[in-house]
Amino acid sequence: MSNLRIFAVNQKKISSLHYFNNMCSSKIRASLKRLKLHVLLGRNYSSLPGLIGNDIKSLHSIINPPIAKIRNIGIMAHIDAGKTTTTERILYYSGYTRSLGDVDDGDTVTDFMAQERERGITIQSAAVTFDWKGYRINLIDTPGHVDFTLEVERCLRVLDGAVAVFDASAGVEAQTLTVWRQADKHKVPRICFLNKMDKIGASFNYAVESIREKLKAKPLLLQLPIGEGKAFKGVVDVVRTEKLLWNPNSDDGKDFERKPLLEMSDPKLLKETTEARNALIEQVADLDDEFADLVLGEFSENFDLLPAEKLQTAIHRVTLAQTAVPVLCGSALKNKGVQPLLDAITMYLPSPEERNYEFLQWYKGDLCALAFKVLHDKQRGPLVFMRIYSGMLKPQTAIHNINGNCTERVSRLLLPFADQHIEIPLLTAGNIALTVGLKHTATGDTIVSSRSSALAASRRAKREGEKKQKENNEAERLLLAGVEIPEPVFFCTIEPPSMAKQPDLDHALKCLQREDPSLKVKLDPDSGQTVLCGMGELHIEIIHDRIKREYGLETYLGPLQVAYREAILNSIRATDTLDRTLGDKRHLVTVELEAKPVETSSLLPVIEYAASVAGDLSQASREAFENGVHSACLQGPLLGSPVQDVAVTLHSLVIHPGTSTTMISACVSRCLQKALKKADKQILEPLMNLEVTVSREYLSPVLADLAQRRGNIQEIQSRQDNKVVIGYVPLAEIMVIIVCVVALFLNFS
Repeated sequence: MSNLRIFAVNQKKISSLHYFNNMCSSKIRASLKRLKLHVLLGRNYSSLPGLIGNDIKSLHSIINPPIAKIRNIGIMAHIDAGKTTTTERILYYSGYTRSLGDVDDGDTVTDFMAQERERGITIQSAAVTFDWKGYRINLIDTPGHVDFTLEVERCLRVLDGAVAVFDASAGVEAQTLTVWRQADKHKVPRICFLNKMDKIGASFNYAVESIREKLKAKPLLLQLPIGEGKAFKGVVDVVRTEKLLWNPNSDDGKDFERKPLLEMSDPKLLKETTEARNALIEQVADLDDEFADLVLGEFSENFDLLPAEKLQTAIHRVTLAQTAVPVLCGSALKNKGVQPLLDAITMYLPSPEERNYEFLQWYKGDLCALAFKVLHDKQRGPLVFMRIYSGMLKPQTAIHNINGNCTERVSRLLLPFADQHIEIPLLTAGNIALTVGLKHTATGDTIVSSRSSALAASRRAKREGEKKQKENNEAERLLLAGVEIPEPVFFCTIEPPSMAKQPDLDHALKCLQREDPSLKVKLDPDSGQTVLCGMGELHIEIIHDRIKREYGLETYLGPLQVAYREAILNSIRATDTLDRTLGDKRHLVTVELEAKPVETSSLLPVIEYAASVAGDLSQASREAFENGVHSACLQGPLLGSPVQDVAVTLHSLVIHPGTSTTMISACVSRCLQKALKKADKQILEPLMNLEVTVSREYLSPVLADLAQRRGNIQEIQSRQDNKVVIGYVPLAEIMVIIVCVVALFLNFS
């Protein structure tokens, strides 16, 4: 399994595979014959999985390795920290690509979209599957741009570990904080890779200190750089007291050697490494009781005698407990330090069975999977990325979607390799794969084997919740765990070239919405135009470009507008009566309600019922009232923007017999709009947290420019020879900004 490889070969190579028959038993040959290999030509990869030389694997070990040997990891970082370049080097050294891909040349494996290759950035996350020294690694390369933060969110939701990549000259940057918080939310163990150690201005100590201060994490220094900037030539393995030097004449970085540090040849480096190793041992001993007992008992006199394997095992436990993060360094672009990073991934990040997922106990080995991403393929239709938590999934089997409450059939299973895939016969727990044939499954849907299996799991969850005195809705939330979708901050109108193309545009937008839940599409009730809502200018630009390239539609975008919000400042009561006769039926409703501001931020209105009416309302009347409230809050009285941070209390609702629920909703909506118009109001605008890196001589002009844009400067830090301005500015003021501004995260204030 250490040599397992995904392949894509031409017809001539396929015909030459007969020599495998001489090495395989008839049973394996028959299994291989049954295994359908879906091959897409166009990129050079290495040979057939598991059949390298005389190392022949069983079919089951090729498709589904032991769960202890699986690593589901993601690469996350700030934009331009080197995530995709690191991924390319990983694929090359693991033997799955024959040439080194380069972002600038536009020939990378994971950035396969035309828009990604043109811009040199990652737009959508891409999954690749490969092996390294007997371990199966499912790796997902995620975007670093704030507009595509949902891609990071939904991928971290299903990963067991992550590699955080840092620019060694910049340390922790704006978007690094965002992805780190996302990993904290999903409790994902991670390791840090200080990339770009060859870059001018790279500083190992500065980057480590920024991790400690800004991320509030405890870094475990497993490596030290040998030189920085142009002098960078290798790393020191602190755990094993060895130096790794890469051959300067090697073009691809495969040629490097490990040498033990000796007093005769490297006295200064040996002293520094010994001090770092002793500090590392003390750090780990403080965090792990089992390791502390070992150190204080057997090796208290001399830390040098402590075996590296014991230290590595302890670091693995500390990483899994998320009490500290291992730190490694290198330069992916210069092909240095990537192989030790791969070793660290298999050594320190957890396997699926080491993660504690509470909901697994409710399924008792039945199928439990999460759909975390949807792609649309012109030939195959929707492709759904699936993470299997328990049980087994096979093609041509029926599955039940809990969220959609529907049953679908999986026609095929595919092993992902960026934009190319291999068909597989089954998928076991701990793995990630693509499914074909699911028409209604969307991002965040929970997949089980059958409806009865879901009901049984729900009963077990409720029993467990009662034992622990938890509310049932908490058990239900865990059962249907999905992805939190951020609210859009930009919108614009989109029109087809002609009305005849409107159905085609609707179909394209429906497919793109299913792929990207952060994209919202709505119809303007006044103009009848289609409105596109997105996370940023780049996000909407990419959607527009995809509609043109993938669906062949030349659409027209209206001017980009900021998504403002409205809020009220005081409480106000209103009463309204609707009396209308339709045909021979009279519809009469009288409603009295109160609208008031709420202190906590709430995008949706908080609906409350006074004690006098709470017990008398039927379920249909409640639903009609809530529909009316939600409808009224879609358009505020000032700019027609949605109203947020408001609570609506129903005090009286008198309904004439025979009145329809539609009339009730209409009366409630009109009454609430009357109340909103009477109240004191304010406009809310999205703010951008900024981090501006600028040289000292240009600091004053940048501060003056931010002041003109209504910016609020919170702090000015020093980063080597540069100054870093941290603050926030209204989004409307920086839509066309010249200085190098990086968005941290979006929030309404």
